[in-house]
Amino acid sequence: MSMRDLIQGEAELDDEENDESFDEETGEARPGKQRRNPDLDDSSDEEEDDDDEEAARAVREGFIIEDDEDEEIDDDRERRRKKERRKRIREEEEAALDEEDLDLIGEANPEWERKTTAQPKLKRLKRGHRDEGDRQQRGLDEMFSDDEEVDAGFVSREHHHRVDEFADFIEEDELEDEDERQRHQEEMEVARPRERGYVAGADTAGLDKDALEDMEAIFGNGEDYDWALALEDEEEAREAGEHNLELKDVFEPSQLSEKLLTDQDNQIRWADEPERFQLDRLPYKNFQISEDQFREEARWITSLIWPKKQLHGDLQAPFTRAIGKVLEFFVVDEVEVPFVFQHRKDYLIHAKKTRQQSSHHSNGDEPDFVVTAEKLLNQDDLWRILELDLKFRALIEKRNVLEKTYDNLKLAAEVRDKMVEAMLPVAVTMEELQDIQDFIYFQYSAEIKELAATNGEVKDKRRAGQKSTIFDRIRKGRAYQLVQAYGITADQVAQNALREGRKQYTEDASTSPIDLADSLTYDSEFNTGEQVLLAARQMFAEELFMNPRMRKHFRMHHYMMGVVDCRRTEKGLRKIDEQHPYYELKYLKNQTFSDIANKPEMFLKMLKAEEEGLLEVKVSLQNERDFRRQLLQEFQSDNFSELADAWNEERKNVLDIAFTKLERVITKGVKESMRTECQDSILKLCREEYSKKLDQAPYKPKGMMLGTIPRVLALSNGSGDINRDPISWAWVEEDGRVLEHGRFTNLARDENAREDFAELVQRRKPDVIGVSGSSFETHRLINVIRDLVSDKELKGAAFEDPDTGDDRSEPLELVVVNDEVARLYKDSPRAAVEHPTFPSLTRYCVAIAKYLQNPMKEYAALGKDVISLSFHPCQQLLPKDKLLKQLETAMVDMVNLCGVDINEAIGDPYTAALLPYVCGLGPRKSTAVLKTINQNGGVVNTRDELVGDPDSHKLPVVGPRVWNNCASFLSIEYDSSNPMSDYLDNTRVHPEDYELGRKMAADALELDEEDVKAEVDEGGPGAIVRKLIKDDEQEKVNDLILEEYAEQLERNYNQRKRATLETIRAELQQPYEELRRNFAILSDDEIFTMLTGETRDSLCEGMIVPVHIRVVKDDFLIARLDAGIEGRVDIEDGSDQELPLTRLFSAHQIAQAKLMELDRGMFSAKLTLRESMLKHPYRKRIDHDPGSWDVIQEQKDKEELREKDKATGRTQRVVKHPLFRPFNSTQAEEYLGSQSPGDAVIRPSSKGNDHLAVTWKVADGVYQHIDVLELQKENEFSVGRQLRIGGKYTYSDLDELIVDHVKAMAKKVAEMVQHEKYQSGSRTETENWLTTYTEANPKRSVYAFCLDTRHPGYFWLCFKAGKSARPNAWPVRIVPNAFELMKAAYPDMKALCNGFKLRHASEMSRRP
Repeated sequence: MSMRDLIQGEAELDDEENDESFDEETGEARPGKQRRNPDLDDSSDEEEDDDDEEAARAVREGFIIEDDEDEEIDDDRERRRKKERRKRIREEEEAALDEEDLDLIGEANPEWERKTTAQPKLKRLKRGHRDEGDRQQRGLDEMFSDDEEVDAGFVSREHHHRVDEFADFIEEDELEDEDERQRHQEEMEVARPRERGYVAGADTAGLDKDALEDMEAIFGNGEDYDWALALEDEEEAREAGEHNLELKDVFEPSQLSEKLLTDQDNQIRWADEPERFQLDRLPYKNFQISEDQFREEARWITSLIWPKKQLHGDLQAPFTRAIGKVLEFFVVDEVEVPFVFQHRKDYLIHAKKTRQQSSHHSNGDEPDFVVTAEKLLNQDDLWRILELDLKFRALIEKRNVLEKTYDNLKLAAEVRDKMVEAMLPVAVTMEELQDIQDFIYFQYSAEIKELAATNGEVKDKRRAGQKSTIFDRIRKGRAYQLVQAYGITADQVAQNALREGRKQYTEDASTSPIDLADSLTYDSEFNTGEQVLLAARQMFAEELFMNPRMRKHFRMHHYMMGVVDCRRTEKGLRKIDEQHPYYELKYLKNQTFSDIANKPEMFLKMLKAEEEGLLEVKVSLQNERDFRRQLLQEFQSDNFSELADAWNEERKNVLDIAFTKLERVITKGVKESMRTECQDSILKLCREEYSKKLDQAPYKPKGMMLGTIPRVLALSNGSGDINRDPISWAWVEEDGRVLEHGRFTNLARDENAREDFAELVQRRKPDVIGVSGSSFETHRLINVIRDLVSDKELKGAAFEDPDTGDDRSEPLELVVVNDEVARLYKDSPRAAVEHPTFPSLTRYCVAIAKYLQNPMKEYAALGKDVISLSFHPCQQLLPKDKLLKQLETAMVDMVNLCGVDINEAIGDPYTAALLPYVCGLGPRKSTAVLKTINQNGGVVNTRDELVGDPDSHKLPVVGPRVWNNCASFLSIEYDSSNPMSDYLDNTRVHPEDYELGRKMAADALELDEEDVKAEVDEGGPGAIVRKLIKDDEQEKVNDLILEEYAEQLERNYNQRKRATLETIRAELQQPYEELRRNFAILSDDEIFTMLTGETRDSLCEGMIVPVHIRVVKDDFLIARLDAGIEGRVDIEDGSDQELPLTRLFSAHQIAQAKLMELDRGMFSAKLTLRESMLKHPYRKRIDHDPGSWDVIQEQKDKEELREKDKATGRTQRVVKHPLFRPFNSTQAEEYLGSQSPGDAVIRPSSKGNDHLAVTWKVADGVYQHIDVLELQKENEFSVGRQLRIGGKYTYSDLDELIVDHVKAMAKKVAEMVQHEKYQSGSRTETENWLTTYTEANPKRSVYAFCLDTRHPGYFWLCFKAGKSARPNAWPVRIVPNAFELMKAAYPDMKALCNGFKLRHASEMSRRP
């Protein structure tokens, strides 16, 4: 084998597969089958021989069929069936023949010629049989081939009929040319000779033609019983069908989980319970709450929600009842939040009837009572109750476990603990329960061990922080007498601190602590008085630390009197400068919890800075000294003597030990609780912002009803120059179809393009023009189109004037569209599938057009990518799963407010994307719903059909409970020509209330019972409502007095339906009326941020920014900021010297300017270049309360940094290059955070003025800092004529360095990331993937690449040579135009992979 054969490319087919096979159930090796010979017959051959001998003996003895003929025929038929089955199995096992079998066939068929000289070459490496003598180690290409699946046609004999669980993932190789395909076909035919029957000639059998004919006349030709064999084959096929492969036999668990196809997903999909309920309650699936606990839960939730509601005190009792009723709806009725809010609204309102005071002048028609209604719970409260219900279940579950543990201790060890019995039933937080659990496992650790041993449990049940061994010895030994001599127990100290019960007084012992300790010495561990005293001190401190009441006392005071201080670390001293986002926290102190509650993002930033090692966040007590002194008074005795002083000093030592431990555990818990509270606050703000985005109706064209879908012409220049780059456009009909798209060139100046635009508008007559983009140039495009509409007098679609009734039209409206969804859509896989031939910018136009048509659908189509949108400046500090869940609840609210046309969802994927958010459904159930409806014919005629209709052969789409949830939110368009169509199926009215709607319609039409009966008998239950609509008399329902009807329902049926009746009245007049707000038009600030990426925090007056000077005149100059905004500098702002600007500045120069004024609407700025102004850097205004900022520490740190800068000689530089920024490393990383991988900035270096630094973005969150040495400098501030990197790469200027060094490396990174062997996770995640792969494929080896985030510019090459090998990794360095592995450079990924294989082979060959 030559070296070329090892290189990836065309790989030759090996001759043999590994001879051992593995049992699929046990995983043990079993010997492979050898060539068939008489010495190695298997069991099936022996059975066949026995049958043949019996048959021969029967013939010899002249076997005669007698009376039991039928029975014996059946036996014979059964034997024949078994024989044929064994024969087929044997044929399948022998289908893949080895070398000698092929030779024998060649001898039997001289016309067939074996092609041994040229093995078929495949595109990718395959594995097959090897000769017996070729049992060498597997080749490197075979171990790490790019396709390690086994070709079905070259499987070893023992694996021939085994099902491969990865069979569906094998991509069959296509052979290169006709000769190879011919050879492959010949070998496949040879490998299965028996499947074609016996093909040898008469000569091979040793019989002539006449003899063969005589033999067939006597014995037949074997086809007499083909019909029976065919029936047998069909039976076996049916049996095999019953054991078909399942998805889990083919796909990996991660893939099934991603596609929601696991067994658990299927259980959720088909269970008759709302999907979101199933997912949320999965941990408590078998947990049941008692009636007492149910009432307790209502009180518990009330205590958490009531303080924030700010309702009148008289409403607390109705408020608690309302929460109890809502819990009943959730738990008992199993209905979701939208159902409760829509159909149980009366239980969320407290209505109160007040008798009117009698008046002599009152009208007799006026009611005697006035009803006042107070809204108790809103939709957000319902989601909060649902969330708290899950927390309460977790609380009760833990409490039940502790109660069971304590009951077992009482029965087995006769333990009675008054504190546990008092505190456990009333514990209402997880912290309190954890305190009690820690106490039980500390105080009764020996008893728990004995109980576990009695039950046969060997698992150690000790908890974290517990030192049961040493404390058990102290508790059982004599040293515990010294603990008792402290004169008070730990629990009594805690009771005194909490002011629970009568105060317990401390009694001093009769001897001093040390004397008593000397008298209690024992064994080697406590053989001195000091050891005994230390042991007692530690024991009492531990009892104080473990006492639940003491922890409660500490926790309560920390929440009430706690403060938070920030202390910068050594790392944060320099890294957090005045431009750093954490500078507002650097010297922050004395922040109370109320301050944090008002600014929750501030505390999350603190914790993030602490995680990054920049700050230390310390929680302490405001009055710690007073708190400690008060606690000591509860512990010490009131006696006055030397003995009392000695004992009190000892008690003080105990409290000091316990205080430190308690403070540590309590402050840690408080920080985590505050983190959760702050996260919840930010999550709520994110949800509110998302709700605002969703609460937008389609853009309403003039003269049309709200909710009408507009026809849209969308245009965008992307980030291009509108004078040079094309402008893409797309025409989108109201049904979402893109009927036309194209490009315009230079709409500002090209008259032909302007005429084409006018012709398009006049031909298509759009309702609105939508424009968006991602640069300042888009602002210019907006102005150009507005001028064009005005100049050409382009009009919108005609509409009827409500005053005159005549048709009229107005100038076509232009809307700047929020493009946050379009940016995600244009390059997404979804866009590629929907519009495969469209350019990216055209897809962008399609997305902004559809956003105008229905924003909610566009957001829903994003799926989990919705968390990529911006809802809050600090949302990156939130857990993604929590954020996604909160955003999902907002979408659920809005989708169910609007409803989903179920028949539209069947044919429109955008509408189908709304189904998972329908009440009762979810991503699993929605796919099942669509599938079942398609099986039923693809159309739903009535809501009742969704639960199945046996008469019309309709399968159930959902179960009764799920149907109860979703029925009113799935609308079916009313068809007056279809007698089956029910008008109420197209309304928000739930089927349970249809009778109320029909009764209201009958009352509105003033029909008596006989008329109603006649109509119903003729037209069915919906006839009355159909008549109301047909006669166009819906307005009559406004004359109905619903109050009396509601009272009657509550009195007779105990149903509160007042709000429901109002809903029915509204829906009878306008079904599914558009309730969303009008389409939100972007403000100037929002447009400015969208087009420039700059917010008021990132760009504001007073900032010093780099500008690119474009035009220079004597009295003014025009410069452009990085954001694309143009700024003007007048002569008085050009310099402190009164000189013409042309003598000071030139075009294309980079300069530092101070932003004086910024007009966000006009995208213009006023700048100054005066040196006196530039001397005063921008400082963000930070308002601090007195005493909340450590001014002294700030001054000390500034002085320290100045001294360090003097020592290093660091000065500020300005380099004339578009990529230069006066950043430090942190600022450079923050600036590049929103840029694309490969982007770079040039910045000053901390190594001095003969160095520059280049920071470039390798990947998200990964940045490489390159040190550039400048040579041949003209002066201190000029750029060197030679730029050297790493002593190896030399460039003549910065442009060459960026292109040939940075961009060249960025291309290599992109090549690596796009390679099929690249894994996007960390090294640990990649190695886990390798392990999972080799466990599923034990005989295979695999390798992959992943990013080394700790060393920017490096990747890991991770590999695992088989199941038993340990994962290994080699570093791969990115250098300009190459990959470097083991100091060897490879020009591309193919060369790198081959180089790795060669090196690995070399490493393996060196091993003994």
